[in-house]
Amino acid sequence: MRDDNTERAADHPGPLDLPDGHGADPAPTDANQQPFSLVDDVFALIEDGKTYAEAEVRFQKSRAGFVGNRIKGAIAFGLGAFGVFHLALIAATVGLVIALAPIVGPWGATAIVTLALIAAGIALLWLLKGRLDDIRDAFDDGESE
Repeated sequence: MRDDNTERAADHPGPLDLPDGHGADPAPTDANQQPFSLVDDVFALIEDGKTYAEAEVRFQKSRAGFVGNRIKGAIAFGLGAFGVFHLALIAATVGLVIALAPIVGPWGATAIVTLALIAAGIALLWLLKGRLDDIRDAFDDGESE
């Protein structure tokens, strides 16, 4: 005669991927023996932490390599764009001198364009000085007066 648990197991078979000892009584056979050890759990936790740290280091290294590669390309494109804009400004300056030459003469056109560029440069330097002063003030501890 089969008991109720055996009948239920025959009617509803369990998953096929369970280990052989699954469902066995985890209670120790000896009264002094424990089924799980806290020391074993701590060692397993340390081992898992090491594995996680190694995986994280590998991930960060690969990410740094990817970013480094992208930064190289970004710098190259940035320098290319700077060069093209620089050439465009030179062409605009020359064109402005040529356009003003019939009106005020070649020397007058050169003087007007040069003075306008110097004024624009001074204005940009003034704005730069203001930004640098703001940065200096942010790091000033207030002791030097």
